[in-house]
Amino acid sequence: MKEQWCLRVPVQEGEVARRCAIAENILDRTLRPRAENGFLLIPVLSPHDGDERAEFAENHVIEELPRHEQIGGIVVLQDDDCAGAEKILAARPSAHTALFATSPVEGEFRTKTFKVLAGRPTTETIYHEYGRRMKIDLTAAYFSARLANERQRILSQMQPGEKILDMFAGVGPFPVMLGSAAELVIANDLNPGAVLLMQENIRLNHLTNVIPMLGNARNLAEIVSPMKFDRIIMNLPMDAAEFLPAAAPLAKSGTIVHLYSLVEREGEHNADILRVFPGAKITERVLRSYSPTSWHAVYDIEVAACG
Repeated sequence: MKEQWCLRVPVQEGEVARRCAIAENILDRTLRPRAENGFLLIPVLSPHDGDERAEFAENHVIEELPRHEQIGGIVVLQDDDCAGAEKILAARPSAHTALFATSPVEGEFRTKTFKVLAGRPTTETIYHEYGRRMKIDLTAAYFSARLANERQRILSQMQPGEKILDMFAGVGPFPVMLGSAAELVIANDLNPGAVLLMQENIRLNHLTNVIPMLGNARNLAEIVSPMKFDRIIMNLPMDAAEFLPAAAPLAKSGTIVHLYSLVEREGEHNADILRVFPGAKITERVLRSYSPTSWHAVYDIEVAACG
């Protein structure tokens, strides 16, 4: 037995949490996850907020797999490696396709192109997250499973009767996960392909209070005025801070804004936030490393009372 840091999650959420740990490259593959009193303990290489230490049995034979992210039945490799793709599909019975991204996220619709390395020639899959399911087409709209735990964090903070705005909703992961606890969710995106998938995902999850919207986030204040929101999601990591002025007319005293951004220093967007929301309370959290010099962060912004 060996002691290690671990995530403690309900057993029914264990597979999603394990996939997130793999995607973030923090899963300790040398140790075996174990069940304890209705929870699954997943060994991880480094601690996060709320993590604990526990003892685990060691894996004596470890199969090294190429780095990848799994989204439903699709695995996306970091390298153009056909042999590695076959190896992953053999080790992941739930996966049917292995892809390699042949472009970065690009264009006004934030899409990628992919090469099929192994398995079924498709970019479509059904993705499951904490009891919800979503249809994904990786060429039609950007999607990553890495924020699954972040969506649960926000869900746990919500109060009854909240009105939520997602300014860059994509295929709808935030609206789908938060919709059951909200009074109303306005889910906007500029990409028509993403909005079509989002409409299908709203139907798949039988949500009647999520309104999909196709539009430029800069114009939302004109479209939904005079509506104000209790919570605003801004998940556009490369550019979200540029849209803070567009979010301001949609917020009120006490509104919580969740701004997601790739940053290179702590507090990088604090000045931008305070120019738009004077007196706001800002809490910054690191979500994951993105490169040796940058990381994915979320700014939780509590809007102050006017005047």
